[in-house]
Order: sequence, then C-alpha cells, then structure tokens
Amino acid sequence: MDVCLIIKERLEQLGLEQKDLAAAAEVTESYISQLLTRKKSPPAPDRTDIYEKMGRFLKLSGSRLGKLAEVQRKEALKRVFEDPPPPLFQEVRELVLRKCAPARRQQLRAIFEKQPLGELERLVTQTLLEVIKRVAKEELKNEKWLRSVARQGGRSYKQTRVTILEFLDTDVFHLSAANCVSFLDPLIDSWDIDLSTFSMDIVLNRRLAPGHSKRFAFVETDPDQPSGGEPGLNAFLKDASLSGDLTREEIEFLKRLRLDGKRPTPLYYYRELQNLRDPLHFRNGVGRMADREM
Repeated sequence: MDVCLIIKERLEQLGLEQKDLAAAAEVTESYISQLLTRKKSPPAPDRTDIYEKMGRFLKLSGSRLGKLAEVQRKEALKRVFEDPPPPLFQEVRELVLRKCAPARRQQLRAIFEKQPLGELERLVTQTLLEVIKRVAKEELKNEKWLRSVARQGGRSYKQTRVTILEFLDTDVFHLSAANCVSFLDPLIDSWDIDLSTFSMDIVLNRRLAPGHSKRFAFVETDPDQPSGGEPGLNAFLKDASLSGDLTREEIEFLKRLRLDGKRPTPLYYYRELQNLRDPLHFRNGVGRMADREM
C-alpha cells in the first residue's frame, strides 16, 4: 500500500477534505491534489517536514508515512534509472554562469558548452545546489524567513513552502529554471572556482542566508588515511616533548609519509623527524626541512 492511498483513506475515515490537509501541512491545495493523484512524487522524508505535519493532522505516525513514501520513491526511481539524464536547461546554465566571477565566466562557458552537463558543470551546479538546499532546509520552519523569500518572489507563504519542499527534493539532473529563479538567484551573490584544485568559493546573500561565504575544496588524499588525520601523528603533534620546535615544512613532510595501512606510534614520527634533521642523511649536509629547498 502506498502513501497516497493511506492518506486518501484516512481523509475519508475522518470525513476531511484535501483543503483541510493542505491547511494543516501549510501548503497549497493544488500541491496536495497532485501528490494524492501521483502527478508529483512524494518528497524524500529527510528533506521535508510535510509527513510530520500530515501525521499529526491525520492521527497517523509521521515516520510511517515517511517510510511508505521512501518505498514509493525507490520504486519510481527504478523505473527511470536506465534513462540517460538530459542536459540542463539553457536558462539554468545561463543563471549559473551569470553568478560566476566575471574573470572566469567565458572560460567556463566554453567548457560547459563543449560538454553539456559534463563533469565540471555537474560539479559546479551540484555544489551550488547543496549550499542552497542547506540554507532552505535550515530555514524551512522559520516563518519570518519564509515570508521574506515569499515577498522576494511575489508568492504567498503557502506557495513558497510548496516551492521549497519541491526544491529540496530535486537534484542536479532535474533542476529547473524556476528553481534557480526562486533560490539560486536570490540566495547566491557570486561563485568562483580554481580549475587547478577545483576548490569553490561561494558568496551568499547576507539578507537571506546565514553566513557570508562558503569554501569547498577537493583535495587528493591517501585512501588509507583516516578522515580525522593519522592518530599517531596527532598524538605526536600534541606531545611537546616529542615534537618540540617542529616547523610547518616538517609537519607537511610527516603528513606525506606513506604508511601502507599501518598505524604507527608517536615514537615513529619522532624518529622520522630526527632522521630528517640529521645532516649525515643528506649530501648537502643540511638536515632541517626549513633550511632545505623543497
């Protein structure tokens, strides 16, 4: 049994109408109608508050509605999984590029147009999308923020909630021009990308987004390296009796040591440091990293 059928049966049992459910969920009646007639896919439970609101109104478990919706979404995804994603609409690309730093805009336009929805365009668009989604999700229950966005777009409060719920459920392959006009345009002032490192700098609209800028870096790491850094090295760096007057260059050298999955102790790093500083180990007679040409 899918989530749409459960909701419709419960409305009938309680003698309620779709407009009553729409009011309780703080969305438009049109949105509820399209959900229940399956013209719209049910939103992902982790990106919306609608199941919680509908559950309270219908005296059903919001988590149960969410689980049923997730099953329905997965089944729908299986049916379309084999279809190749279409290129982004031209309007979407134009708005993304319009927000790009002027000095890099033409270069990126040439790359995007050479390979529509290629790796770089997906990376840029997906990163911008995730930043905006994060803001929208954090502010979804903030009525003041929702009304401010509604005024910016000339919409009602409920229409804005519907737009946000649909936006939170979209992905880079289904991003529409309407999504961009409603969210990317007002929330992001500008963005730039370093094509040598693929790190992105994103400047947010101060009036609508908490925090002024975001940076996303894509750095090559050793697959065996723990996400929080090598524990033995961390312990070595915290122990002043071992690390002493360690220089920045020496720290970088120790971080680059290949360990082949092994987990050395702090003493290992101490000995590596002493070997590095010993003039006998270098033909030029200089041992300290700070004094050697890298």
